[in-house]
Amino acid sequence: MENKMKIEIWSDVMCPFCYIGKRNLEAALEQFEHKNNIEIIWKSFQLDPTIPDDVNESHQEYLEKRIGLSAAQVKSMLDNVTQTAKNVGLDYDLDKSVVANSFNAHKLIQFAKTKNLGDEAEEQLFKAFFIEGKNINNLDTLLDLGKKIGLDVNELKTALNDEKYANLVNQDIQEGQQIGVQGVPFFVLNRKYAVSGAQPSQLFLESLEKSFDNWQTRNSITKLDITEGQSCTTDGICD
Repeated sequence: MENKMKIEIWSDVMCPFCYIGKRNLEAALEQFEHKNNIEIIWKSFQLDPTIPDDVNESHQEYLEKRIGLSAAQVKSMLDNVTQTAKNVGLDYDLDKSVVANSFNAHKLIQFAKTKNLGDEAEEQLFKAFFIEGKNINNLDTLLDLGKKIGLDVNELKTALNDEKYANLVNQDIQEGQQIGVQGVPFFVLNRKYAVSGAQPSQLFLESLEKSFDNWQTRNSITKLDITEGQSCTTDGICD
């Protein structure tokens, strides 16, 4: 997009703080007077690429094995995350969450980005995983979510089997590693400033204002005071 400052967001749809961070950024943008000059670009990241396609365990059980905490410790952690989500208007139901490899979900996002629907894809996938208890690795689920945001189901089905979109997912992950992304969400503003984690909306607003001032200085368009006279235009009209 022309004349817009880019905010790139490395995220995994299985990351609870990524959804919370999305809401906090959105709240900041609502207060930002130049929000129409901002372009959001979602970048793929996998917190655990080793998750198999079919996992027969709860979110609680998965985390107990993954991070080595007791059942009580994991439950307390999940309760805290659920409350943090509630504070930004999200009703997480982590007891229903279906643990699944997120790679195919990221392929959906990559295809949606080609249709300028990346943000809508992220929203639907977050909602599916954290609130609706859907399997985000299931083909029918992904096709249904794509249809909800306006994607052609046949085109999406083809895209999910196209190595092009798998390569785009991997490129995002590699790019993130190169710039130092070690956890998500990770927000890069104007390729100059970075915000790590689901920071409060006020911090996002401050970062927006600072980065946009820098972007605007470097991308200012000179406005000329024009004295009009007879001329010819590119469409062949001379008067």
